[in-house]
Amino acid sequence: MDIHRLPMLRDNYTFLLHDFSSNIAAVVDPAEAQSVLHCLSHLKSELVAILNTHHHGDHVGGNAQLLSQFPNAVVYGGADDRGRIPGQQVFLQEGDRLSFAGRQAEVFFVPGHTRAHIAYYFPPNTPEAAGELFCGDTLFAGGCGRLFEGTPSQMLNSLAKLRSLPDNTRVWCAHEYTLKNLQFALTVDGQNPDLQQRIEQVKKMRSQSEATIPSELGVEKLTNPFLRWDQPALQLITKSQDAVKTFARLRGMKDQF
Repeated sequence: MDIHRLPMLRDNYTFLLHDFSSNIAAVVDPAEAQSVLHCLSHLKSELVAILNTHHHGDHVGGNAQLLSQFPNAVVYGGADDRGRIPGQQVFLQEGDRLSFAGRQAEVFFVPGHTRAHIAYYFPPNTPEAAGELFCGDTLFAGGCGRLFEGTPSQMLNSLAKLRSLPDNTRVWCAHEYTLKNLQFALTVDGQNPDLQQRIEQVKKMRSQSEATIPSELGVEKLTNPFLRWDQPALQLITKSQDAVKTFARLRGMKDQF
């Protein structure tokens, strides 16, 4: 399974998954259709699935046009997004699985950013391989999504699920927010040497217009404050040892950053 990262809109990423053995493709969170269609044409591949993480327009905006070109493509999304995702045919819940390119994706229910958000995780298919996590707007490189429809407790639980995955998991999140996220992280975890090193690397990458996605989960665990609610430095700055309060206060600080 090859993964093609397609820049969309101002700072979105859509991901096209290509099964080179059977020359079929699936797309994750198509913000718009044209770049996807161009990639499919270049690959001479047929789109068979649209995997949506949540209903926001910058994640489902391309569904209708893609379906007009590939009417047999199956649209997947969270069960609680019924009626909110264009063309949705499959309504997924925690623990469901779907197959693509000879691999099975596990579905995680990760509310917080929205009430129906899900993530797709393809475990590694060989001992030396990495898993692939498509997490929409739940976990970002260096950050997490805003809480539009969910609670801090829900988002904390959702991030805890993702944090439990192996360190070498590749994190395919849907926005290029990394530099600003790490700039905020420095304000709450500035003595973290891993964070200091990471932001310098990201600054260099962005100065050369390089994408910072995918990230690696092990790096997120060391540098992303929204996965570090149990670290003393962050408990100190939020004046709480309660996980939910620590997370909620960090999220509130980020909202004002």
